[in-house]
Amino acid sequence: MKLLIKLPLLLFSTILISACATSPPKNTSNICQIFSEKKSWYKKASKASERWGSSIPVMMAIMHQESRFQAKVRPPRTKVLWVLPGPRKSDSYGYSQATKSTWRWYQKTTKRSGADRDDFADAIDFIGWYNSITHERNRIGLDDTYNLYLAYHDGHGGYARGTYKSKKWLQSVAAKVGNRAISYKQQLQGCESRFKRSSGFRLF
Repeated sequence: MKLLIKLPLLLFSTILISACATSPPKNTSNICQIFSEKKSWYKKASKASERWGSSIPVMMAIMHQESRFQAKVRPPRTKVLWVLPGPRKSDSYGYSQATKSTWRWYQKTTKRSGADRDDFADAIDFIGWYNSITHERNRIGLDDTYNLYLAYHDGHGGYARGTYKSKKWLQSVAAKVGNRAISYKQQLQGCESRFKRSSGFRLF
C-alpha cells in the first residue's frame, strides 16, 4: 500500500522537477537575473564562448530572439481555410530554433551526435558554432551582433546574396538583437565576477 502511495508522488515530483528545469527564466531582459535563476547556464555559456569565440551576450541575445529561452518551442502552425491547423512553416525547434538539417550539420561537424535542440548547453554551443562559421565564411566580426543575426536567420548563403536587404522587418529585428546584446554586455559586466567564482573560473 505504501508503495502505491509513493509511486504517484515520485512521478509528480519527477514531472515538477523536469518542468522547472526547462521553464524559461522569469526575467529574460536581465542576463544577471537569468544566470542567477538558471544556476548552470553561465558555466555552459562560458564554455561555448571559449570554444567558439562568440561572446556570451551575443549568443544569449540571439537565443532570446529565437525562443525567449523556451526549450521546446516550435514555429506556429499555418491555417488551412483560415481555421484548420496546417503544417508548420519550418521544422525549427528548441532554444536555438535550429532546423533539423542544420542541427545534423552541427552534430556531424562537432562530432556531438547526442546533442539535443532542447538542451541549453547544446543549443548555446550551436549558436556559438554557427557564429564562428559566419565569421569565417561571411567575414563578419564576432562582436557584430546585427550582421551575425542576419546571417543566422537567412543562412550563410542568403547573407552572401544579400537576401536580407529586401526585408526591412528582419533588419529591424536584427537591430533589436544588437541592442539586446549591448544591454546584456553592460549588465554582465556588473555581475559576472560572482558567476565566475561560483563556476570555478579564474578571475585573472
